[in-house]
Amino acid sequence: MAEDERWQDPKLPQDARLTSLDERLRQAQAGEAAKAGKPRPASRRGQSQGMRVLSDLIGIPFGSALIGWLADRWLGTMPAVTLTMLFLGFGAALWNVVRMSKQRPE
Repeated sequence: MAEDERWQDPKLPQDARLTSLDERLRQAQAGEAAKAGKPRPASRRGQSQGMRVLSDLIGIPFGSALIGWLADRWLGTMPAVTLTMLFLGFGAALWNVVRMSKQRPE
């Protein structure tokens, strides 16, 4: 038992049986940890694919819409180029997501 427990009187000596039990428990845990070895770190590829999908679905349409907006301002046209570029950006983002979905996340 730990000495910092509230219900334990610090003036009383610790029971030898409890000390022995704590020591055996520590030894058993150390043995299990050594036998199990170091756990293999989890792969982060699935998380990185998810972040890439998110960035593609946000960044590509936004970037293409920005290019279309700049072209509209330069050409002096209505927002036809902006909308066209926005939809092309969504299509390109979805195409990238479909290509990424064919890869294994391992």
